[in-house]
Amino acid sequence: MATYDLIIRNGTIVDGTGAPRFTGDVAVKDGLIAAIGTVHGEADQEIDAGGKVVTPGFVDVHTHYDGQATWDQEMAPSSWHGVTTVVMGNCGVGFAPAAPDRHKWLIELMEGVEDIPGTALAEGMKWDWETFPEYLDALERMPRSVDVGTHVPHGAVRAYVLGDREKPGAVPTADDIAKMAQIVEDGVRAGALGFSTSRTVLHRSIDGEVVPGTTATKEELIEIGRAMGRVGHGVFEMASDMRREWDEFGWMGALSRETGLPCTFAALQSIAKEQPLDEQIANMRAENDNGANIVAQIALRGNGIVMAWQGTVHPFRLRPSWTAITDLPWAEQKARLFDPAFKAQLLSEAPDYSEVPQDVVGLIMVVSAGWGMQYVMDDDFDYEPQADASIAARAEKAGKSAEEFAYDLLCENDGTGFIYLPILNYADGNLDFLEALQNSDDCVNSLSDGGAHCGTICDAASPTFMLQHWVRDRKRGGKISLENAVKRQCNDTARLYGLDDRGVIAPGYLADLNVIDMDAIKLGKPWLAFDLPAGGKRLLQRAEGYVCTIKSGVVTFRDGIWTEETPGGLIRGPQRVALAEAAE
Repeated sequence: MATYDLIIRNGTIVDGTGAPRFTGDVAVKDGLIAAIGTVHGEADQEIDAGGKVVTPGFVDVHTHYDGQATWDQEMAPSSWHGVTTVVMGNCGVGFAPAAPDRHKWLIELMEGVEDIPGTALAEGMKWDWETFPEYLDALERMPRSVDVGTHVPHGAVRAYVLGDREKPGAVPTADDIAKMAQIVEDGVRAGALGFSTSRTVLHRSIDGEVVPGTTATKEELIEIGRAMGRVGHGVFEMASDMRREWDEFGWMGALSRETGLPCTFAALQSIAKEQPLDEQIANMRAENDNGANIVAQIALRGNGIVMAWQGTVHPFRLRPSWTAITDLPWAEQKARLFDPAFKAQLLSEAPDYSEVPQDVVGLIMVVSAGWGMQYVMDDDFDYEPQADASIAARAEKAGKSAEEFAYDLLCENDGTGFIYLPILNYADGNLDFLEALQNSDDCVNSLSDGGAHCGTICDAASPTFMLQHWVRDRKRGGKISLENAVKRQCNDTARLYGLDDRGVIAPGYLADLNVIDMDAIKLGKPWLAFDLPAGGKRLLQRAEGYVCTIKSGVVTFRDGIWTEETPGGLIRGPQRVALAEAAE
C-alpha cells in the first residue's frame, strides 16, 4: 500500500514564507502536505518537477465570482493562473441577502459596477436563497476547482433593509443601521470572511446611480464593523475615493483598534481619488503606528480598459454613427465598420457627452480621445508600455490621425483588435512606484477583480503577470524576487483573511500547490468569448507555463487544461493549520 497519495519530486521549492528556495520533494496525504525535503516511500501518483518551481496555490482575495460561483465549477479565468483560493463579495456588491423583489436591482447593480452581463446573471443564478447564511449554503452545495470565501456586501444589505428607500443619499434610521449590523453579524457567524463596501463615483449601477455605500456615514460603517467585532473575526474591505472630509483612515483606524480586526482598502493611483497614493499610504501608516491594522491592497499593473468593438468600451461609443448601430448584431456592425463611407462619417463626428454624469466626464473624455494614454496591444504586448507604443506616437509615425489609427487598429484581425487604456496606476507612464510597496508588510498584492469587468479587462491573470513581468522580464526599473512574489500572492493574502491553513508549503498545511516552468511562463493573447449563460461575453486570457495546479492534493489543471476534478469547496470563517504530526 502506498505511503502517500502524491509525491512531487525534485522541484525547486519556494515555500511561501519568503525563505530562500531549495530543492526537494513534497509529499501529500489526505489533502494535506505530509512531508517536504527528501521524501522516502511511494505514492499513488508522482510528478517529476525537476527544473520546475513548486509554490503554494495562489490566494486571490479580490474577486467578483458571486454569481458565477453558483453555476460554474471550473472558475475560470482565475483557476487558469495558479489560483486555488478566491475571496469574492468585494466592493460592496453581491447577491445576498436578497429579497425576492430585489433580484433585478442587485443584478443591475453588479452589472453597472463590475461589468458582468446582466443577462448571464439572470439566467445563471437560481436564487435558491434569501438570507446570507442561505447563500452560503447554496455555495456549499457545488464543488469547484478552487475554494471560495466571501464578504457580506453592503449594497445587498442596504437594499434588503431599506427596500425602495435605497437611493443615493438615503439616510438610514438608527433602527435601519441596527438591522444592517445584525445581518452582517449573522453572515459572519455563518462563515463570511468579512464585510465590504464601495465609496467611489467610479462604481455605479447600470442606471448610472452611485452605489449604496458611497453616501453612507462613518457612524453606519462603524456600527457594521462592530458587528464583526462581536463575532471576533472578519475583514472590513472598502473601495473609496478617499475624500479628505470623509476621514476614511481616521474611522478605519478607530474601528480597527476597537475591534482588533483588520481593515483593507484599494490603494490606487486614481483620477477619482482626492488623496494621491503616497498620501493614502502615509495616512494608513500613521494609523497603524497608533495601533490600527489597516492593509493596502495594491495592483501590480495599470488598471484600466481593454477596448474592442465588441467589448464594453471603445473610443467611438459616443459618436452618433456608432450609437445608430449599437444594437445591431455583430455581423451587421462589422459590415458597417468596414464600409469606407461609414468610417469617414464616424471619424468626422465629435463624441456626445450630454448624457455623461459630470463627475466622470473627464474619465470618459480620456476614453474617447486620450490617444497619448492609449496603447497598441500587439502580440508581445508589454503591460508596462512606453510612450512610443501609444496610439498618438504610432499614428504620427504612420502618418495618420490618431482617430483613424485607432479605428484601423480595432478593425485588425477581422474586427477583433484591442487597445489598452490604463486609467489607474499609470499616471507616471511606468510602474516604478510599486517597487517599494511590494516589499511592505502593510500592503498585499491584490485587485485582480477576477470574474468581473468581463468586457473590459482580464486582470485575473495578475499572478501570471507577477511572475512573467515583475520576477523574470521587467526591463524598466527593478524586479522582485521569486520568493517575495510567492509570499505576497500566497502567505500574505491568506493571513489577511485568517486562512492560516494555506499559502505555505509545510507539513499540516493544505496541499494547494503549483508546479511552474518559470522559463515558459507567459500570458496569452486576450480574446472575447461569449460563453457565459445567455451568450454573455467575457474577456479571457490563458497562460503558458503552469505544469500542474493541485487543490487539496488533487490535480485540477495539467498544462493549463482543467482535469474536471472539483476538490474545492466553501470556506466558512477563519481556518487554522492542522498540527504537523496530524499529517504524518
